[in-house]
Amino acid sequence: MSQYTKQELEEAKASLESTLRKCEKIQQGGRLQSAQKTLNDRRVNALRVALALIEKEMESL
Repeated sequence: MSQYTKQELEEAKASLESTLRKCEKIQQGGRLQSAQKTLNDRRVNALRVALALIEKEMESL
């Protein structure tokens, strides 16, 4: 049983999707230094994992 409501999950998903789009846009710009690029790449991966988990949780509601 989920500890979050469907509305909370939908709001979190929307927020994370927005952040993911912004991070992906930064990646496409190609202006990041090596350390910044690595951090942004890891951030993008973490956001994708979080979104997948939210979607999985929403399916079980």
